[in-house]
Amino acid sequence: GMLEMLEERAQYATQHQLAPVEFLALLLDDEIERRRQAQLARREKEARFECPKRLVQFDFNATPTLDRRLVQEMASCQFIQSHENWLLSGPTGLGKSHLASAIGYEAIKQGYKVLSYPTHRLLAELFASRADGTYTRRLQKIVSTDLLILDDFGLRPVSSSGAEDLYEIIQQRYERGSIVLTSNRAPSEWAEIFGDGLLASAALDRLTHHAHVTCCTGESYRQKHRRKEGGGTQTKPGA
Repeated sequence: GMLEMLEERAQYATQHQLAPVEFLALLLDDEIERRRQAQLARREKEARFECPKRLVQFDFNATPTLDRRLVQEMASCQFIQSHENWLLSGPTGLGKSHLASAIGYEAIKQGYKVLSYPTHRLLAELFASRADGTYTRRLQKIVSTDLLILDDFGLRPVSSSGAEDLYEIIQQRYERGSIVLTSNRAPSEWAEIFGDGLLASAALDRLTHHAHVTCCTGESYRQKHRRKEGGGTQTKPGA
């Protein structure tokens, strides 16, 4: 990294008459920043975000009922330090997945380990890992990460083994790690996902304890954008 910047920094040092120690400090600062950016990119890749998003890109006007102060509080990542959860529910298209990904990125910037999955894919991978003998290792990685993002919780049916895996993840992470969960289903419907009343009760009791629960309302951003685009196109008679 220093070699790549050497000529440019040498010219800068000459123009500004920097002392040798100042020139060296400049090269070291460049190298530290290069390594920081490389580490950030590596951790973001390891987090497995489907669609990486940033908080600065989020349109709060599209979800007017969302508490902006709460979002900023979540972005501070203090909830991870406190082993709390953030549960977001509401209709599709309100930016829940965007927020989850953005908070995950903020956590990575602060040095936390993050894993992000659509819930059905996580359960499918755990199911497959039973066949190749990697189940224990995969489960340990999931339960030990600082922040686990479960996107689209309840979007697809969950098998009995999937429900048991969900319980195991929630139970092992309880008061040890944080979960950000998004769901198109209302919290009152989450028990149905497990298909077992006792399992659901035990899992949801742990999931919702020490949790911030946000119910988003509004109209799908994608639908509004589609209408806006359509509104600018006029169809000729007979077309």
